[in-house]
Amino acid sequence: MTPAQSLLRAATGLNLSKSVVDRAIKNRMAQTAVSDADAYLQQMTPAEMTALVELVVVPESWFYRDPQAFSAMTEFVRARLALASGGERLLRILSIPCAGGEEPYTIAMVLTDAGIPSANFMVDAFDISPSCVARAKSGIYGRNAFRAQDLAFRDRHFASAGDGDYRVNDDIRKQVRFKQGNLLEFDLTARAGYYDVVFCRNLLIYFDKPTTKAAIEKLRALLADDGQLFAGYAEVPSFCQHGFTPLSYNQAFGLLKEKAATVARATPKPAARPPRAIAKAPPLRSRSHAPAVGSAARPGAADAARPSTVPTPAIGANLLEQARRLADLGDIKAAEKNCRDHLALHPESAEAYFILGLLNELTNKPQMAADYWKRCIYLQPDHYEALCHLALLAEANDDAAGAAALKARAARIYKRQQAS
Repeated sequence: MTPAQSLLRAATGLNLSKSVVDRAIKNRMAQTAVSDADAYLQQMTPAEMTALVELVVVPESWFYRDPQAFSAMTEFVRARLALASGGERLLRILSIPCAGGEEPYTIAMVLTDAGIPSANFMVDAFDISPSCVARAKSGIYGRNAFRAQDLAFRDRHFASAGDGDYRVNDDIRKQVRFKQGNLLEFDLTARAGYYDVVFCRNLLIYFDKPTTKAAIEKLRALLADDGQLFAGYAEVPSFCQHGFTPLSYNQAFGLLKEKAATVARATPKPAARPPRAIAKAPPLRSRSHAPAVGSAARPGAADAARPSTVPTPAIGANLLEQARRLADLGDIKAAEKNCRDHLALHPESAEAYFILGLLNELTNKPQMAADYWKRCIYLQPDHYEALCHLALLAEANDDAAGAAALKARAARIYKRQQAS
């Protein structure tokens, strides 16, 4: 690692490639008329560090992104308020990193549309980038921020700002408080257990193993013991390694602290209603329905949630869909058999190998899991989830270079998929 990489890693926690750091430094040297890189680093000031950080963080978000998390959050908020005396309670929600404000504003819009009174919730939003915070506070967004299938929310909560831009209405803006801040530097003195809900999605994928652990410890301290946390898909296994258990809510990538999970799973919950703005959203790609982020993401979680009798899947149903359902019910052997039966019919099925990798991960066979995931990406090189899981395994084996390469590859694929 170069001195410049180490400097930026200490400031942000991000595991940045040499090419990204060198490009940012070259840009700043041109802006500051410094011709020597060593001299530039030696003359680093807090203001210059801020400017440099702006060039290496890549905020990428939009409204109603990964909408199932907002559905799960809404059901949780409703239930929490129902238990409050007279419904009088202020729920605190954290969005970090908040990028340009799309996520925290979505939280406020979803809760408002769900009929949650404004007096009952407040959203705190932090980002390391001052320019992102400034853009979020302005509340003005162009067409790239509106990628949801149903844009009715834009008519309800935005006004035209001219030139194709839209401005968030004041009733939503007042529900969100934006601040510049770095999660790794949070002072927990007054915020221990402060938040009922935390959104921290797609941040840990840029961290190395020690920084990931430190970040999760911060988030765990910020979250109430019975609160909910929402992460990015590839980050769920890391949280599970550090005291969290997944929610049994498909595609939400939500988590509970382990000591709260047993009670939560013992109480049956009705199916959540999606917010109005996402009711018409198309189904996600089939491979994102993998069991690793459902109720069976950990062997213990599967045992806690498993019914006394596993229902038999409908005759004629897709074998892989059966495998996912069986895995979520904790019947690993039956799920594995379905995958192998599918492979007998379709020997080049990347998805079957991906699920077999998940099943072996659940039964603590990491090397076999890795072998299956490698077969998966051999057959389907752009399989995002398999790359993410291989990256996590590489980190667990202290292969920092291999993990970084896999994460970078996954990040490119994710960006390409979202743009399509």
